[in-house]
Amino acid sequence: MTADDAGSGTAEGHEARDAAAEATAGEATAAQDGAGQDAAVRESAAREPAVPETAVPESADATGGTGPVEDPEAAEDDDDAPDPIALRLEQLILGAERRYTPFQAARSAGVSVELATRFWRAMGFADIGQAKALTEADVLALRRLSGLVEAGLLSEPMAIQVARSTGQTTARLADWQIDSFLEGLTEPQESGMTRTEITYPLVELLLPELEEFLVYVYRRQLAAATGRVVQAADDAEMVDRRLAVGFADLVSFTRLTRRLEEEELGELVEAFETTAADLVAAHGGRLIKTLGDEVLYAADDAGIAAEIGLRLIETLTHDETMPELRVGIAFGTVATRMGDVFGTTVNLASRLTSIAPKNAVLVDGAFAEELSHTGEAPVSEAEAAEAAAKAEKEGLEPPSYRFALQPMWQRPVRGLGVVEPWLLSRRG
Repeated sequence: MTADDAGSGTAEGHEARDAAAEATAGEATAAQDGAGQDAAVRESAAREPAVPETAVPESADATGGTGPVEDPEAAEDDDDAPDPIALRLEQLILGAERRYTPFQAARSAGVSVELATRFWRAMGFADIGQAKALTEADVLALRRLSGLVEAGLLSEPMAIQVARSTGQTTARLADWQIDSFLEGLTEPQESGMTRTEITYPLVELLLPELEEFLVYVYRRQLAAATGRVVQAADDAEMVDRRLAVGFADLVSFTRLTRRLEEEELGELVEAFETTAADLVAAHGGRLIKTLGDEVLYAADDAGIAAEIGLRLIETLTHDETMPELRVGIAFGTVATRMGDVFGTTVNLASRLTSIAPKNAVLVDGAFAEELSHTGEAPVSEAEAAEAAAKAEKEGLEPPSYRFALQPMWQRPVRGLGVVEPWLLSRRG
């Protein structure tokens, strides 16, 4: 920070303290009339040292939205005053009133303003300047994260990643619940009642149940993820594992966006994502992410990934409202970070999807080899016929294969060289 910056911050601090002192004086008079508040405490709080604007967040509200910034001068303008109903909802959800500026919250938590700002931004919240918009829960969260770092359980970069991954995941969940869930339930049932008036009692009833359910699902997912990791063959595989990665992509989706109304398009995407998510989960895979017209999933077992790919094709083919689908699957080492997957295997699965025939599943050579190795598919039909003849001759049951693999022409794939894709199908 330069000397000019410091001077500017100090000047702004004097102005803020002057305005706050005037407000404090008025509050002290009210306290003498029976408010029961300590004016000296308020005056001390109003004289917090000024913090340069470059050191802390700026703008918006503690929930990451576009809430009010509590500036002493702006507070005099009724148009800029906080919406009482919005504040009541915030207090209901957070369980506490706004009490701290970012500087005060960082000091109460025993962390630097810089670290507090990094945690705040990592969780996905907008900068709030020096607005008094934080609660005891924000202070406690800072203490917990910094405590994990101080105890050596997490490094500081890892703590930032924890904040970021949690923020990104829950932000999407919260948006979905407000946009899709509460929107339908808060439709006014009686004339004269606004949607906002209905929202408060509804949130009051739902919040404890949704919170408990969220914790339950999180623990279940954490147990499943931990189980998968500890079953890894060695320490290296616990981080970079060999997985089957599949992409499923709707054909001609761009053309559909020009033809369908926004509501119809939204319904189509939601139906596709819901169908894909259900099929992936039901057959033991993991849905990594959805991209509107495309879903990315992974499975520890090649047979599971193959079953999911074919089920997606079969299910959507029988749905007249759905466009055609292409699926590409690759098998190999995959890096996992913050719930996502990366690496050459993922890129190859994406490229295979782009060249796959309509309503078909295309896999790479490593995936075909893995299916053959596990006995899910023969290397070739000739080998399958030979094995069947041998079994019949020896009076044994012939091998039973779930899938069939047909080699396709080798072709160059952008960024990955020449690959030999295989067409996957069910064995009749």
